[in-house]
Amino acid sequence: MGRTERRRPVGDPSDPRGFEVLIRRYLEWLAVRGQSASTQRNSRSYLGSFAQWCAERGVEQPGQVTRSLVERYQRWIFHHRTESGKPLSAVTQHGRLQRLKAFFAWLAKERYLQYNPASELELPKLPPKLPVDGFTVEEVETILATPDVSTAVGLRDRALLETLYSTGIRRKEVVGLELYDVDFDRGIVVVRRGKGERTRVVPVGERALLWVRRYLEEARPELVVHPDESALFITGQGQRFSGDGLGHRVRRVLRDSGVRLRSRGVCHLFRHTMATQMLEGGADIRYIQEMLGHANLETTQVYTKVSIHKLKEIHAATHPGRLLSSTEEAPDSDSRG
Repeated sequence: MGRTERRRPVGDPSDPRGFEVLIRRYLEWLAVRGQSASTQRNSRSYLGSFAQWCAERGVEQPGQVTRSLVERYQRWIFHHRTESGKPLSAVTQHGRLQRLKAFFAWLAKERYLQYNPASELELPKLPPKLPVDGFTVEEVETILATPDVSTAVGLRDRALLETLYSTGIRRKEVVGLELYDVDFDRGIVVVRRGKGERTRVVPVGERALLWVRRYLEEARPELVVHPDESALFITGQGQRFSGDGLGHRVRRVLRDSGVRLRSRGVCHLFRHTMATQMLEGGADIRYIQEMLGHANLETTQVYTKVSIHKLKEIHAATHPGRLLSSTEEAPDSDSRG
């Protein structure tokens, strides 16, 4: 079931009602609708796996798929084990079946099928998303002050970090920023073709703009190699960052800062930190949704689950039984039953 496996064609690849032709048409439909490359890639992989599973059971056309067969596939996914012996996570199972439901819904809408065998398929319940342990204000300031801004690379790193913290945009979106995407007069950044290929405009703070301007005036001319390079942030070799390259660079700064490393992607931590701190400062969640570029408010609501540190502060400040009275003593460990 791995994505890197080479998939064998299922049935007659020229059969207009076969899996091969209809999956190709569906993927083309996704591309025309502007779905992201990752959505198209996952759909190709998941639907290909399902088609092969069906072929092994003598089914080579979507029109031959029944509701009971789809339910069998769901049970097979649930019991499937990877090469390391681990089951597929609920998120992975949900993703595979969600793509399957979307595919059959499209087939029925386009009249390739008389009925949708996956219409009543119940997706696995996803585990609740827990808040990410982001940075404190003090930790962010420590990280921002880490790069040596007397060097071109250090000045670039400071401008990059300030942009991440101020805007909360995704790593991929930072990589895609062009020189003309920053409007210093209006104090905004245009994020073109973000997640879901959507374009949005987000505000950027004065401090971040100050460092970006310094970077453009003092550091970028030293780093750029080709005059026609349009990327806002470039590597020491004068090229646009890759997503992994940007992540490695930010993680290196974080490591040098002495702030404890988290397992989550460091660029995402700045995004989470920005959203959490703005919400705790009184920002309406709908504005945070717009800044983060979330299509659904439910995705943003994870940030309303305040961290345990904030909860402890509120508890300590408001709970009437939070402190020992002058006549009470803390129980000795030896006296505990």
